[in-house]
Amino acid sequence: MTTTTATPLIAPSTLADLLPRTRVRTVALVVGFALLTAAAAQLSIPLPWTPVPLTGTTFAVLLAGATLGWKAGAASQLLYNLLALAGLPFYQDANSGWTYATGATGGYLVGFVVAAALVGLLAERHQDRSVVTAVPAMLAGTAVIYLFGVTWLGHVLGADATTALEKGMLPFVIGDTVKLVIAGALLPTAWRLAPDVGEK
Repeated sequence: MTTTTATPLIAPSTLADLLPRTRVRTVALVVGFALLTAAAAQLSIPLPWTPVPLTGTTFAVLLAGATLGWKAGAASQLLYNLLALAGLPFYQDANSGWTYATGATGGYLVGFVVAAALVGLLAERHQDRSVVTAVPAMLAGTAVIYLFGVTWLGHVLGADATTALEKGMLPFVIGDTVKLVIAGALLPTAWRLAPDVGEK
């Protein structure tokens, strides 16, 4: 008499895990989110009182981390920066290169990598399954972007903390709040629509 043991389903950690776990999948998603970030960066609105424009990049960063997890999410933002540093017109207003990357907005670019990793880590711990936990996760990622961005902006401008906050954070709070709330609502909705694969 032969007995068969059913292979247990592996519960997905992130939305990306709903697809077959292969290296090709991971590379494709990392590249895809790097390109999404580049496209979002072109949605740029300059503000006359600050060198930091309004863009759609933070939304792409939060989605990258939550969808891909911490490693692949951070990798997508690192790739975005590396491609722009290599000369591709991926930064806002089709900018690229080292001079732009180390300019007034350079801190935000570094913050994208760290924020994607943080949001991805929280998503792997299922913080993206409910709006109640997803929105705080997105808020944490946004706070990281501000931390790096405002700190570097103050350094570049030679400004004190108050001026750096006035130019690097306060003009963007409302817009970024809208983006993080949308992202925080989008992820749980995606999970509800996703096929039932293992325990979630």
